[in-house]
Parts: sequence; C-alpha cells; structure tokens
Amino acid sequence: MPDNPSIESVLWDDWHVVADLARLERYGRHVTQLLGRWISLDRDAATGRITARVENESIGSVDIKYGYVWVCLGNPTRDIVEFAECRDVDRLVAPAGSMRVAVSGLRAIENFLDLSHLAFVHAGYLGEEPYTEIKPYSVESSVDTGVRATGCNVYQPKASPIATEGFDVDYIYAVLRPYIVVLYKANPVQLERKDLIALLVQPETEESCVAHMLTCYLTRDTDPAAVRNFQQFIFGQDRPILENQVPKRLPLSARSEVHVRADLACATYRRWLSDTGVRFGAIPAT
Repeated sequence: MPDNPSIESVLWDDWHVVADLARLERYGRHVTQLLGRWISLDRDAATGRITARVENESIGSVDIKYGYVWVCLGNPTRDIVEFAECRDVDRLVAPAGSMRVAVSGLRAIENFLDLSHLAFVHAGYLGEEPYTEIKPYSVESSVDTGVRATGCNVYQPKASPIATEGFDVDYIYAVLRPYIVVLYKANPVQLERKDLIALLVQPETEESCVAHMLTCYLTRDTDPAAVRNFQQFIFGQDRPILENQVPKRLPLSARSEVHVRADLACATYRRWLSDTGVRFGAIPAT
C-alpha cells in the first residue's frame, strides 16, 4: 500500500487485528473496515493461504498470530506485539471473541483502563459495593514504550471463570500501542502468577471499532468455552456504556472531561496519545 498522509504513521504503519482466524477458516471470506478503508480477506481452502485487499489493491503485510489475522496497511515499522506469557506451556492461549462497538476504539481502550467502574458496571463479578474505593497506584509512560499502571488492587467476588470466592486482585495494565492494551491479573489458584487478558481494538472508522479479546490463562481447571463466555459477558456489560459516550471520539484535552485520582491511568493514556500524535478516533487537544 502507498503512504497515506491523511492518517498518522503510528497507526498506518502498524499492525492491526482484522479477523478471528477460526471464523475466516469457517467461511473462507471476511469483509471489514480498518482506518476507514474496506478490506476483504480470502482464504484458500486447499493451501490455507490468506490474501487481503483494500480498495482493489493487494495488502502485502498479512500475518497470523494468537489466533487472529493481522494486517498493516502501510510499511511496518515494528513487529506485531509480543506477549511472552503466551509461550508458557502451561497456559491456554485463545481468542475470546470479537464485538463491534459504535464508538471510537480509543474510548474502548480507556474504558478497559478504568478501575472505578468495575464495582458498578460489573457488580458481582469484577467488583461490588461497598468495595468501591480505588487505592493509589502508580502510572508511568513514554512515547516509545506506552503506558504502564502498577500497584492496582481491587476486590473482586468473581475475578475469572475459575474463581470460587472473592479476593483482592492485583492488576497491572500496559498500553502497548494506541489501540492495544493488556491486563495482567492475579490467578485465583496461583496468586503469585498472573493471567493475561488483551484487548486488541480494530479501529474501523473514527467512531466505530471491533474489540477483539485475547486470553492467556493458566490451564489448571480452565475450560476454553467458559473463558470465552465469561469475557464476552463482561464486555457485553461495557458495550451499552461505551455506545452512550458523547462525543464518540475520545477528547484528548485535559479540560474536556473531569478525571479523579482513580482515573490516573485514563488521564495518562490521553496525554500519551497526544504526545504520540494520534488523531484517528480522537479529538486532539488544542
């Protein structure tokens, strides 16, 4: 694909998930959008080869990783994100569903970072009253490495599909790319190790996206179907909240929406987007 001056290189020259591989294998063809362009994916049943086209032009950068199909519309300046935990032999690595949401993908990432909503939107699962206080935690960021929040601790009555009782869950958030965030959370059985949940957001347009979920759970007592159903249920609770956000694009100005101490990761994410020059799906700060 030729360079596209209308979309910033940090997005145009990066890799994005555009399809669940299992779905493409089942149907042989998948049509979707990425960064405002219509993309068609075709899989040859005999060879398994996947071809991708955008607006009648062939896409040369197509790859498969973590059970998803990835493409880069421009010239890749870096590799697909790497999750070291996915190489552990005692983990189940599996796509956990894809859900289209009528809002900017940046809004979806910010919601994923929002600790304060867990006790209210996901009551009985990822939080509950009266455990609503968010204790201070640390956030650091850099243009090159992204945003990382550590020291997050939340009481959760059912933190995962295999949890049998509530406990204080340690969280680490890492925003690796503008539209990719990963959560590391304590495993209910092996508290010293963490499960991984990644949100790989496909920006269809500036005001719509597809949220692809990836899970990397320790395999003990883990049922793949239960993991998938649990993650889709949780994100399904977020979906109507997200689609009622106004404006649909994410404002990057610090004054546009009020943030409290619990929103430190969200506020840092907005500043980082502004510093990295992200405009697609955002309302830039003035």
